[in-house]
Amino acid sequence: MIAPRRFLPSISALLAFEAVARLGSATLAAAELSLTQSAVSRQIKTLEEQLGLTLFHRQGRQLVPSQAGQDYVVDVRDILNRLAQASLKARTNPLGGSLNLAILPAFGMHWLAPRLRDFAQAHPEVTVNLSTRLHPFAFASSAFDAAIHFGHEDWPGVQYLPLMPERVVPVCSPELLTAPIADPQDMLNHPLLHLETRPKGWARWLGALGITDTPPTGMVFDQFSTMAQAAIHGLGVALLPVFFAEPYLRDGKLVLASAQTTQSIGSYYLVWPDDRDESAALKSFRTWLASEAETVAPA
Repeated sequence: MIAPRRFLPSISALLAFEAVARLGSATLAAAELSLTQSAVSRQIKTLEEQLGLTLFHRQGRQLVPSQAGQDYVVDVRDILNRLAQASLKARTNPLGGSLNLAILPAFGMHWLAPRLRDFAQAHPEVTVNLSTRLHPFAFASSAFDAAIHFGHEDWPGVQYLPLMPERVVPVCSPELLTAPIADPQDMLNHPLLHLETRPKGWARWLGALGITDTPPTGMVFDQFSTMAQAAIHGLGVALLPVFFAEPYLRDGKLVLASAQTTQSIGSYYLVWPDDRDESAALKSFRTWLASEAETVAPA
């Protein structure tokens, strides 16, 4: 629901306010906006009366934002930028649009990206823009329309499309092990590589095989890609998602350290804010992604 109109300043007032806050002068703001100085001053006065705030203090010839003005202009700039982007998107692609998607690096590179060509061919009216985010964020203060989430349904204020559970496999350099370990207990005798966002990954993998011993500490990485490179160079055994490990296994850079695979500590989801109407682009992408996820056979 849109807020009452008394809380919605006019665009012209917000543009005048932002320009004066940035330039420190109603005269300079007027020149930039092709208005008169008195017109800009009236817009500022109207905005202050509507908000019940003093937005500027005069210091000599300069108009300096008050503390309230400094805080307000940050949000105003973001809103004006987002409005401009939305207008540009509507003008350049009225029948489709763009989808700004936050992705997890490994999932985006190794699972999603190879499939996006099919989506592009089926929906040429939609442009998908990808950016990396490792942790949940507030959609309200971002330009993202949706995100790929790993874990559980613990991201507040979103809707979920379950994609698949993450299944993992231990891998290492062929120089570290000549054959997969037969007894999972023996894994404790080798250097184990850990992922920052999966601190209990090894404990859960071992626990699923009936091993309750605490896994040894080792090198910690923030992304699967750097951990995989460390494994390739013989620094230890990495626990990688099956979809991520497969290319390295095929070309022989990595080998199985154990034949055991187990479900990891969470699943992958597509999430999107529940307080926004779904755009045509998001609906098309969500429908396509659901179909892709259904075709993935369990690892």
